[in-house]
Amino acid sequence: MNKLSQNEQKLLVAKTAVDTLYERGLIFSGMKIGLGTGSTAMPAVKRLAELIDEGKLKDIKAVATSFQTTLTCEELKIPVFSLSSSEIGGKLDLAIDGADEISAENHLIKGGGAAHLKEKLVEYNAAKLVIIADESKVVEDLGTVFPLPVEVIPEARLSVIQDLELLGAKCKIREGVKKAGPVVTDSGNLIIDCLWDKVDGKSPVNPMLLEDEINKITGVVENGFFTKKLPLVFIGKSDGTVEER
Repeated sequence: MNKLSQNEQKLLVAKTAVDTLYERGLIFSGMKIGLGTGSTAMPAVKRLAELIDEGKLKDIKAVATSFQTTLTCEELKIPVFSLSSSEIGGKLDLAIDGADEISAENHLIKGGGAAHLKEKLVEYNAAKLVIIADESKVVEDLGTVFPLPVEVIPEARLSVIQDLELLGAKCKIREGVKKAGPVVTDSGNLIIDCLWDKVDGKSPVNPMLLEDEINKITGVVENGFFTKKLPLVFIGKSDGTVEER
């Protein structure tokens, strides 16, 4: 049997998750849904649009987590609202998104696309969070291979880096691709990517502790640890199966 490529795993898990959620009544007509960002979330958005086109869903109200997702929703004719609009009222029925790393505890690192501020606003205000990913995103320890993104006010970049280094992080301002200079987020801020070295083969990272500690640093807007709302996770695998946990 041929193994599925990473892209094929993403397409598989996105369709499987949306169809499963629809069959269980977790995706339903009239719902308020948060839609994530990135290469795994986009196929899920497109599958949602297919269910609408098929007449299985109607009156869906979406909150997008980035300009990328907003543009995709507009192309697919999925109505998009602000989280604070009267139609949404600050709370969502469900949010569905990808992740950059997933631990055994279903803690996450998100923000490879520099959208974790809006993602956390949306997903921490959803009644239920669903994460979809390919099998490469499953890790033993967070923050030792894929960097943790920390969104900062530009003026605070140096002082924040100094405080992050006191927490044991190796820091680097994220540079743009096909753009001179640093990445600028949808909110006009910069991203500091942080990695931790293992000590005697063990990770020094406590994601639940660091999510709060990093956000206490003056000048930090938000970081990419997601530990406060445990998600339902769907993982697409190279053997063509989808694990749910």
